[in-house]
Amino acid sequence: MSKPLLAIDIGSSKVSVVIAEQRESGVNIVGSGVAKSQGVRKGTITNIELTSRSIRQAISDAKRLAGTIAPKAVISISGAYTRSINSSGIVNIPQQEIGIKEINRVMQTALYNANIPNEYEVLHVLPYNFKVDEQEFIEDPFGMNASRLEVDTHIITTQKSNLSNLKKAVKSAGIEIDSVVLAGYASAISVLGDDEKELGVCVIDMGGSTCEMVVHSGNSIRFNTFLAVGSNHITNDLSMALHTPLHVAEKIKLEYGSLKAPSNELIEIPVIGDENENHEVSLEIVYNVIQARVQETLMILAKELEKSNLKEQIGAGIVLTGGMTKLEGIRELAMAIFDNMPVRIAKPLQLEGDFKPLHDPAFSTVVGLLEYAAGGYTQYEIDSNRKMLHKKGVATSSEGDTNEVSLTSGDEPEPGNLKNDEIKQTLARVAQEDEKESIGQKIKKLWHWMTQIF
Repeated sequence: MSKPLLAIDIGSSKVSVVIAEQRESGVNIVGSGVAKSQGVRKGTITNIELTSRSIRQAISDAKRLAGTIAPKAVISISGAYTRSINSSGIVNIPQQEIGIKEINRVMQTALYNANIPNEYEVLHVLPYNFKVDEQEFIEDPFGMNASRLEVDTHIITTQKSNLSNLKKAVKSAGIEIDSVVLAGYASAISVLGDDEKELGVCVIDMGGSTCEMVVHSGNSIRFNTFLAVGSNHITNDLSMALHTPLHVAEKIKLEYGSLKAPSNELIEIPVIGDENENHEVSLEIVYNVIQARVQETLMILAKELEKSNLKEQIGAGIVLTGGMTKLEGIRELAMAIFDNMPVRIAKPLQLEGDFKPLHDPAFSTVVGLLEYAAGGYTQYEIDSNRKMLHKKGVATSSEGDTNEVSLTSGDEPEPGNLKNDEIKQTLARVAQEDEKESIGQKIKKLWHWMTQIF
């Protein structure tokens, strides 16, 4: 039996939609659509109505090919206005054996202990280090015997207003949202192999108006950042330097764009303001303009990588993807700027079905969203709905979804930086404990929590 999947990548230059079916043999793509992005600037929504129109157009094209559509979509969100923090959690294991419930408890504890500002919403809680009793760097604690479980997590959050505007644009297009995924995380899913993740790798998605960077080390993302610069800035630079209209500058970038030294050939282009009048420019000027912008962008990204303090943990080097990476010679320039680290240009990993139009670095994010929807996330994760995802195949939700675990009564986090509403939720859960529990036990437990909190 197949499950319908829908992925929507809302970028600054284009909206990409992919419809697929999840079968036992894997993901099978049945339709895709692309529309020019409107109402999005540097990764954020600036006009909900225009963005919604772009989404509807891309969905319409994809649906025409597929003949069907999934009821809910996995959508991307840009790294703009995101904030990341690290947080730890500790729980005791009364049963002495670690199961999904215990891993969920410790991750929820780390989330509760995190100092997240009120105006921010959680996108991902990603564990990068488990500790069982005194043993550190446990790859997977599932099934182990222990009396104590600890976890270190990387928590990615975004401004509530930014997330709310994105959701409004999607819902206005008539689509319900299943989950929201950081664009850089989705790109990493679609381009990385298991060896690269294990060795440590930095993925940079260089898009139309943004660059998304994530550092993946061991089991999880350890660092992410965002730069509001992309290939559209090259177009703007060319337009100003050559004194030619933007659409002509874009055509020049696509036809002659290169980071390898050109000949002194002259090309004839129209003048801005009077397209009937032409003038000649040297390809050397085109090269210098592109070289300056790309070099500056890569140097800023290299500094961000230094700031992460994770450069020494990157054994597999740098993986570049996104539309901007189609510039000839960008790999060699990146190697020089990133201190001769290994660099490769990546396309999305091959999927079944109508994949050919998507086998392009510009579609890494939307393919990654599709894989995320099909279960391609990290081994354990708390998603944007604050539900735990895992790959153990344990049926835990009422709908029979084998990849979700919700925090149930009796799974209270260890006392930490609980906010007022979380205190109320904790007290409510304690009050709803199993009816078989005696009144005296309930009062004792409630008193224990109140003393811990207050």
